[in-house]
Amino acid sequence: MFAFLIYELVPIGSIVAWSDGTPQPPKRHRKKLSAWKTRNSRGRLIRKHGERTTGSSVAQPDFTLHEGDFGSNGTIVIRVHRTFGIDSDLIFRVLERPSLGSVRVFDRAGEYAELVHLAENREAAETWINQHGYPNAVLQDVTADGVAAVGVEGRAAE
Repeated sequence: MFAFLIYELVPIGSIVAWSDGTPQPPKRHRKKLSAWKTRNSRGRLIRKHGERTTGSSVAQPDFTLHEGDFGSNGTIVIRVHRTFGIDSDLIFRVLERPSLGSVRVFDRAGEYAELVHLAENREAAETWINQHGYPNAVLQDVTADGVAAVGVEGRAAE
Protein backbone atom coordinates (compact mmCIF):
# COMPACT_ATOMS: atom_id res chain seq x y z
CA MET A 1 0.00 0.00 0.00
CA PHE A 2 1.34 3.46 -0.84
CA ALA A 3 1.83 6.12 1.82
CA PHE A 4 -0.91 8.36 0.45
CA LEU A 5 -3.41 5.48 0.88
CA ILE A 6 -2.43 5.19 4.56
CA TYR A 7 -3.09 8.91 4.89
CA GLU A 8 -6.39 8.78 3.00
CA LEU A 9 -7.96 5.50 4.15
CA VAL A 10 -6.49 4.01 7.29
CA PRO A 11 -8.15 4.97 10.60
CA ILE A 12 -6.18 6.44 13.48
CA GLY A 13 -5.25 3.69 15.95
CA SER A 14 -4.37 1.11 13.28
CA ILE A 15 -1.12 -0.85 13.45
CA VAL A 16 0.88 -0.20 10.28
CA ALA A 17 4.09 -1.86 9.09
CA TRP A 18 6.51 -0.26 6.67
CA SER A 19 9.26 -1.78 4.55
CA ASP A 20 11.77 -0.90 1.87
CA GLY A 21 11.54 -4.44 0.46
CA THR A 22 15.09 -5.50 1.31
CA PRO A 23 15.79 -8.72 3.20
CA GLN A 24 16.81 -8.52 6.86
CA PRO A 25 20.60 -8.76 7.29
CA PRO A 26 22.09 -11.32 9.70
CA LYS A 27 22.21 -10.30 13.38
CA ARG A 28 26.02 -10.34 13.34
CA HIS A 29 25.97 -7.29 11.04
CA ARG A 30 24.82 -4.87 13.75
CA LYS A 31 25.19 -1.61 11.81
CA LYS A 32 23.45 -2.98 8.73
CA LEU A 33 20.70 -4.46 10.90
CA SER A 34 20.20 -1.15 12.72
CA ALA A 35 19.92 0.73 9.41
CA TRP A 36 17.52 -1.92 8.08
CA LYS A 37 15.27 -1.61 11.16
CA THR A 38 14.92 2.12 10.48
CA ARG A 39 13.31 1.37 7.11
CA ASN A 40 11.48 -1.83 8.14
CA SER A 41 9.33 -1.73 11.26
CA ARG A 42 5.79 -1.14 12.56
CA GLY A 43 3.85 1.28 14.71
CA ARG A 44 0.43 2.60 15.66
CA LEU A 45 -1.03 5.42 13.55
CA ILE A 46 -1.41 8.33 15.97
CA ARG A 47 -1.71 11.45 13.83
CA LYS A 48 -2.45 12.74 10.33
CA HIS A 49 -1.55 16.26 9.22
CA GLY A 50 -2.87 17.94 6.11
CA GLU A 51 -0.88 20.30 3.93
CA ARG A 52 0.60 23.21 5.91
CA THR A 53 2.04 26.54 4.78
CA THR A 54 4.75 28.37 6.69
CA GLY A 55 5.85 31.59 5.03
CA SER A 56 6.65 30.68 1.44
CA SER A 57 7.18 26.95 2.01
CA VAL A 58 4.47 24.32 1.82
CA ALA A 59 4.69 21.09 3.82
CA GLN A 60 3.01 18.10 2.22
CA PRO A 61 0.47 15.99 4.13
CA ASP A 62 2.00 13.39 6.42
CA PHE A 63 1.16 10.85 9.09
CA THR A 64 2.91 9.78 12.27
CA LEU A 65 3.34 6.28 13.69
CA HIS A 66 4.24 5.53 17.32
CA GLU A 67 6.93 2.88 17.07
CA GLY A 68 7.64 2.29 20.75
CA ASP A 69 8.57 3.55 24.20
CA PHE A 70 11.81 3.14 26.11
CA GLY A 71 12.19 3.41 29.88
CA SER A 72 12.12 1.36 33.05
CA ASN A 73 10.02 0.78 36.14
CA GLY A 74 6.90 2.11 34.43
CA THR A 75 8.52 5.44 33.51
CA ILE A 76 8.74 6.28 29.83
CA VAL A 77 11.94 8.14 29.04
CA ILE A 78 11.86 8.18 25.22
CA ARG A 79 8.96 7.84 22.79
CA VAL A 80 9.84 6.86 19.23
CA HIS A 81 7.60 8.40 16.58
CA ARG A 82 8.15 8.14 12.81
CA THR A 83 6.58 10.64 10.45
CA PHE A 84 6.14 9.81 6.76
CA GLY A 85 5.19 12.11 3.92
CA ILE A 86 2.56 10.93 1.47
CA ASP A 87 5.26 10.63 -1.21
CA SER A 88 7.35 8.14 0.81
CA ASP A 89 8.98 5.40 -1.30
CA LEU A 90 8.36 2.78 1.41
CA ILE A 91 5.70 0.07 1.21
CA PHE A 92 3.06 0.04 3.95
CA ARG A 93 0.72 -2.70 5.23
CA VAL A 94 -2.13 -2.43 7.69
CA LEU A 95 -1.67 -5.20 10.25
CA GLU A 96 -4.60 -4.35 12.54
CA ARG A 97 -7.42 -1.83 12.66
CA PRO A 98 -9.06 -0.57 15.86
CA SER A 99 -11.94 -2.83 16.85
CA LEU A 100 -15.53 -1.64 16.83
CA GLY A 101 -16.56 -0.29 20.20
CA SER A 102 -13.05 0.73 21.19
CA VAL A 103 -12.39 4.36 22.12
CA ARG A 104 -9.57 6.59 20.91
CA VAL A 105 -8.10 8.97 23.49
CA PHE A 106 -6.57 12.11 21.97
CA ASP A 107 -4.39 14.52 23.93
CA ARG A 108 -6.44 17.54 22.77
CA ALA A 109 -9.09 18.63 20.30
CA GLY A 110 -8.34 20.04 16.87
CA GLU A 111 -6.06 19.58 13.93
CA TYR A 112 -2.93 18.80 15.97
CA ALA A 113 -4.52 16.17 18.21
CA GLU A 114 -2.47 13.04 18.77
CA LEU A 115 -3.69 9.60 19.83
CA VAL A 116 -2.29 8.78 23.27
CA HIS A 117 -4.29 5.63 24.03
CA LEU A 118 -6.70 3.18 22.42
CA ALA A 119 -9.08 1.77 25.05
CA GLU A 120 -11.39 -1.24 24.80
CA ASN A 121 -14.45 0.83 25.73
CA ARG A 122 -15.51 4.23 27.08
CA GLU A 123 -15.25 3.18 30.74
CA ALA A 124 -11.67 1.95 30.23
CA ALA A 125 -10.83 5.19 28.40
CA GLU A 126 -12.14 7.36 31.24
CA THR A 127 -10.24 5.27 33.79
CA TRP A 128 -7.05 5.65 31.74
CA ILE A 129 -7.49 9.43 31.52
CA ASN A 130 -7.94 9.68 35.30
CA GLN A 131 -4.77 7.65 35.89
CA HIS A 132 -2.61 9.46 33.33
CA GLY A 133 -3.79 13.05 33.73
CA TYR A 134 -4.70 14.46 30.32
CA PRO A 135 -6.91 17.44 31.28
CA ASN A 136 -7.79 18.33 27.67
CA ALA A 137 -8.30 14.76 26.47
CA VAL A 138 -10.92 14.05 23.82
CA LEU A 139 -12.65 10.69 23.45
CA GLN A 140 -13.72 9.34 20.07
CA ASP A 141 -15.63 6.09 19.58
CA VAL A 142 -14.57 3.69 16.84
CA THR A 143 -17.73 3.17 14.83
CA ALA A 144 -18.82 0.95 11.96
CA ASP A 145 -18.88 4.01 9.69
CA GLY A 146 -15.07 4.21 9.70
CA VAL A 147 -14.74 0.53 8.87
CA ALA A 148 -17.45 0.74 6.19
CA ALA A 149 -15.70 3.68 4.50
CA VAL A 150 -12.79 1.45 3.54
CA GLY A 151 -15.19 -1.08 2.01
CA VAL A 152 -16.95 1.66 0.00
CA GLU A 153 -13.61 2.74 -1.42
CA GLY A 154 -13.07 -0.83 -2.61
CA ARG A 155 -9.60 -1.00 -1.13
CA ALA A 156 -8.80 -3.50 1.55
CA ALA A 157 -5.83 -3.51 3.88
CA GLU A 158 -2.92 -5.42 2.49
